[in-house]
Amino acid sequence: MDRYSFICLMNLYTKTSRWKILLILVGIVFMVMPLIYSNYLAKKLSNLELTKVQLFQKTLLEITKTTEADPNKDVTYELEMLTTTIQDLKVMAINKDQKIELYNFDEKIDTLELLEDFKSSGQAPLESELYTIYYQNPPILTLLTYFPLVQLFLLLLYAAIGYAVFNASRREEQNRIWVGMAKETAHQLGTPISGMIGWLENLRNADHSQEEQRKIIDEMEYDVMKLQQVADRFSKIGSQPELKEMDLVPELIQCKNYIAARASRNIQFEFSELKEHLYFAKININLFSWIIENVLRNALDAMGDTGKISFQISQDDAWVNIDIIDTGKGIPSSDWKKVFKPGFTTKSRGWGLGLSLGSRIIENYHQGKLFIKRSELGKGTTFTIQLPRIS
Repeated sequence: MDRYSFICLMNLYTKTSRWKILLILVGIVFMVMPLIYSNYLAKKLSNLELTKVQLFQKTLLEITKTTEADPNKDVTYELEMLTTTIQDLKVMAINKDQKIELYNFDEKIDTLELLEDFKSSGQAPLESELYTIYYQNPPILTLLTYFPLVQLFLLLLYAAIGYAVFNASRREEQNRIWVGMAKETAHQLGTPISGMIGWLENLRNADHSQEEQRKIIDEMEYDVMKLQQVADRFSKIGSQPELKEMDLVPELIQCKNYIAARASRNIQFEFSELKEHLYFAKININLFSWIIENVLRNALDAMGDTGKISFQISQDDAWVNIDIIDTGKGIPSSDWKKVFKPGFTTKSRGWGLGLSLGSRIIENYHQGKLFIKRSELGKGTTFTIQLPRIS
């Protein structure tokens, strides 16, 4: 591992650790805030209920004093106010003669047992010269007190399930990437290796002139260089590649020629090269050619043994646009974004990594874009690569 890769790896670990700490802190805040707010509301409601009981106590004292002073006094209104004040509370009032009066109890109940329940609840009664008053808060206040705990439990359960699902999904994606990388490596190595085997068989099984032998040796040398190029491509994944300002047209032609020499003779390649224009961008030629070759291989797979692949290149104020157009079977619009995800493939023998790697290389290393510009089932697909234009 070189120094740059080591520094990048350490930076990644540092950023990951910071994100974990930040997420934990945010999670704690989200869990504590409902507890604080619910306790605040419960306290407010509890004080409100206490105010009601205090008002009940004063009203009851006034009624009692009034009736003691004048037994014939009409206190109907005061009694209505008394019951209205505590309509959502259960209240027990014990007068100085130890007579117990119950309010808002629907059925007969053992008053002594109820008194013990009031005393054991820990809630202090209201004392006056005539009455001792016990009361119970409404059920909604009790529910509000326990609601944050229920909410906290559900939040933790949801977080645990989400974490488990996320981990399983991440492991599955990592497994697909590792399998895909292994197969992509085999695929990348397979083309030059099979080419070398073919050239060797050609040399063994036929008599060739010196010029033909030299041509075959040149092709074998090119395949050896391709093997070195494949090794260099994979070594650049995960490290920052060097970008150079280059004219894209010669590189595209070289990629086209390499794939065309190994494709079916019924496949036509068209390159609408505009010689009066130069199309410059900063690229890593090894990685850039890898992307072009992957797109071309996908086009060949989509067409089978016959079809046409066209290249179009243009530029505007911001971008150099490279269109690679095939006459293959096309891609449904619902899959346009899925084709760039690891593991997604419409081919029975594919592994769905080439376009995913290509998209990441263009976006992360070249600050460009790789996307499907258009596609129609049965007619073909246009892949577009956009690279920042050099003025």
